[in-house]
Amino acid sequence: MKKATATMKSISADEDPSPAQLIDARIRELGDWRGETLARVRFLIKQAAPDVVEEWKWRGVPVWERDGIICTGETYKAAVKLTFAKGASLEDPSGLFNSSLDGNTRRAIDLHEGDKIDEEALKALVRGAVALNAARPARSRKKPKSA
Repeated sequence: MKKATATMKSISADEDPSPAQLIDARIRELGDWRGETLARVRFLIKQAAPDVVEEWKWRGVPVWERDGIICTGETYKAAVKLTFAKGASLEDPSGLFNSSLDGNTRRAIDLHEGDKIDEEALKALVRGAVALNAARPARSRKKPKSA
């Protein structure tokens, strides 16, 4: 998997990088509109949910969690994809979801070069995902590995 390998090259082998450091490295190594977009959505997610936990899962996918997964931030050649783990259960009055619309659980937002992010609508989706995760019974929540 090219993404994870490239990211790990930018961090010293004797370090045990935190998920936040790995996400920082991903943003730097992209070095183009995708890095800028990933950094911007990361900032907006943190604004919407200040106590969000950042994780690095599945060999190189940034994940934002609070009482469960809120969303992931994958980068591809032509898109930055934010996948909301329970997006099908979220209200999306602004119509941000434009990908993975057929499933029963997830929904995604594909951001392409030049796309303008509806920042308030994205923050509302993040807050909705946090509220949905918090509404689950406590015994079914996974405890995050790091802060």
